[in-house]
Amino acid sequence: MNDFLRVAAAVPQVRPCDVGGNTASVKRILEASVREGVDVVVFPELCITGYTCADLFYTPSLLDDSERALASLVEASAKPGTPVFAVGLPVRIGGRIFNCAAVVSGGRLRGLVPKTYLPSTHEFYEARWFASALEATDPEATLAGFTVPFGNDLVFDAGDGAVIGVEICEDMWTANPPSTRLTLRGANVVLNLSASNELVGKTEYRKSLVAGQSARCIAAYVYAGAGVGESTTDLVFGGHTLIAENGALLAEGERFGREERFTTADVDVGFLDFERSANYAFRNAATTVGTVRRVDLGAPARPGRAELRRSVDAHPFVPDAAADRNARCREILAIQSTGLATRLSAIGCRDVVIGLSGGLDSALALLVCVEAFDRLGLDRKGVHAFTMPGFGTTKRTKGNAEILCEGLGVPLETIDITAMSRRHLADLGRDESVKDITYENTQARGRTYILMDKANQLGGLVIGTGDLSELALGWCTYNGDHMSMYGVNAGVPKTLVKYIVKWYAEERCREGSAASRALTDILATPVSPELLPAKADGTIAQVTEDKVGPYELHDFFLYHFVRRGAPKEKIRRLAEIAFNGVYEAGFIAKWLDVFMRRFYSQQFKRSCMPDGPKVGSINLSPRGDWRMPSDAGGMR
Repeated sequence: MNDFLRVAAAVPQVRPCDVGGNTASVKRILEASVREGVDVVVFPELCITGYTCADLFYTPSLLDDSERALASLVEASAKPGTPVFAVGLPVRIGGRIFNCAAVVSGGRLRGLVPKTYLPSTHEFYEARWFASALEATDPEATLAGFTVPFGNDLVFDAGDGAVIGVEICEDMWTANPPSTRLTLRGANVVLNLSASNELVGKTEYRKSLVAGQSARCIAAYVYAGAGVGESTTDLVFGGHTLIAENGALLAEGERFGREERFTTADVDVGFLDFERSANYAFRNAATTVGTVRRVDLGAPARPGRAELRRSVDAHPFVPDAAADRNARCREILAIQSTGLATRLSAIGCRDVVIGLSGGLDSALALLVCVEAFDRLGLDRKGVHAFTMPGFGTTKRTKGNAEILCEGLGVPLETIDITAMSRRHLADLGRDESVKDITYENTQARGRTYILMDKANQLGGLVIGTGDLSELALGWCTYNGDHMSMYGVNAGVPKTLVKYIVKWYAEERCREGSAASRALTDILATPVSPELLPAKADGTIAQVTEDKVGPYELHDFFLYHFVRRGAPKEKIRRLAEIAFNGVYEAGFIAKWLDVFMRRFYSQQFKRSCMPDGPKVGSINLSPRGDWRMPSDAGGMR
């Protein structure tokens, strides 16, 4: 999985003007980073001299010492395995001093990036000592025996798709950060050498800036702040380190530590490039910025990562924290019910028709209908629920449907489809004892036939119950449960359906009420289409996950394939990490094969799916996020 770049944000032990001691600390961190397999390291702003040297920056000896220190770091970088790194120092060029980031790799100084925006208000006085990158007149500079590109228009190609941009502290805090231009011109990893001091409330703001810039730039953002060894004459520095990727904070180091340290994470440059390629606005914005100069670091190809320095969430659609999960459930139900309410209002409809199986999906769809009617101030009696027992319907599911409707104040009518299905099989010349796909789909299509006619009879809309996971797998009967007039669950993955139902039972239903009892038992019922006869003891015989595999795996596959553009082998390895100790590697590979085969072969069902609201980052509607040919091949 060489899509991943291991980055580190480092905080060396620094004392103002102690160039030798500061450089020794930088070297120790570089040596430690080799042992940790780090590819790229960013150090704080001006860390070779210290950020708080003030008027001592004018001193020629300090500038000379920092140049010699850089030369020793360049020499040390020739050691095999040493990562690319950016380190901060003052540089004297053409009679002016620039606050620079020196980019080093493979025993060579590769480029110098001067700071663009110099803070000179409140506690900061940088314009007193330094010139801005905007004042630079020469595209090259000579330092430590190397003549290298100089300017704020440099990007550094680190190989295997990783392209690095650099900015310094205040550059990120401005309205026009240099990283915006650099990322629009190819950089997908931004390094920020910083010396932001600590103030009450500033930490959260800093985190929001880093995460926000990584999102706007569709990039990884690696931030290293000056540590506690800086002068405390008027300020205190905490050594804040942050690593973000496309708006998500991957890692954060503790502040105020006195030891040298670094924070690492593996950033997914493959995902970042996929996300950019699919984002027209990002591509269009690239036409509005100037050119950059590309510097080849000549870095060797990175080894594939056997283990990752990042969390791989087994359930990417479901927040871990209960409070976040409940908020997500509340918002999704609001989106679903608002979508349905708007559709009903727009067409002047006061009735809906829904098939209720006593399972999870139809329970959620019924809750959406109830919420929509409440939003519109309509009588819930306009929600017409139908339970249609067939060959495989159990007393448990039928009973739960009846209890749920009673608890919600929704009328329920029972239409037994057994006799109708038998007549249809006889018309087809089929033996009822043959329990094949025709036997099953006769029931599924028969139910949809009834619901459509009931909608005509009542002047209402047929509400679809199928969820996002079923659409991905094509686990629905074409023109059966596949079809409706508005599919309220089409954007909700199966792993999240149960949490929404659970949240509703706990938050919207009185404890011990009929609706609460029904929803609780529905949550404990195996997922099943109930199209095959029950077992001798009356329990469900046909369990969906026995046939298609665990939905938690399929939702994981779906997220990484559609949302993150991961190839099959990468998905497999990520799943092995996420489900380590839960599923064996062979088991994961088996069901990944099933997912890929079904996802490709079942597109024809998604190509004509009904309207339904998008609720999360993935939607498979051909009018929304996903368009693909129904006869695609070669990637299954």
